[in-house]
Amino acid sequence: MRLSNRQLRTLIGIGAIAAPTVHTLTDIAELLSGGFSAPQLWANYVAFSIVPFAVMGLYAMQRPAIGAVGLLGALLYGFSFVFFTHTTLYALAESVADYSSLWSRLGDIYTVHGLVMIIGGLAFGAASYRARVFPGWTSIMFCAGVLVNLFLTVLAVPDVLQTLGSALRNLGLVGMGAHLVVGPTAGPSAR
Repeated sequence: MRLSNRQLRTLIGIGAIAAPTVHTLTDIAELLSGGFSAPQLWANYVAFSIVPFAVMGLYAMQRPAIGAVGLLGALLYGFSFVFFTHTTLYALAESVADYSSLWSRLGDIYTVHGLVMIIGGLAFGAASYRARVFPGWTSIMFCAGVLVNLFLTVLAVPDVLQTLGSALRNLGLVGMGAHLVVGPTAGPSAR
């Protein structure tokens, strides 16, 4: 079965809406409960599993305008979420209590993948903004979230504020996905 362009746009859009939305909800659940829970981690696992496909789909919907930097950014961002998906399973298997404990246990390998996410996210966000396929605010929110995560990590700020960066990133992705579902089917978007 071959999907039409409209069906493919809708499928990618739904993935780009659903995964970041569920991720944000799991972050809120973690904050409210003061740590991880099995249902929250399983929902997070599903969301993280979809992110690489959603981001690659968002990249594909911007071709050729997004260019090689956009491809590299999407690949790096997606790759980091393959690792983060694994960390969710690790937290489940090892009964890790919270995000700080998870990062403490995984150490440098977690930090390296966080840096990959930041580099990839900034490259993808900047290339998306330049491509002008999605509304400009979506790329701005996405990049702002990546930068918030970077600065708060460098400053060793509590996890609650890290959730703000993730929420901004996710809002940008949701906006891109919504544009695919309800926006025009061709041409650059208005800024």
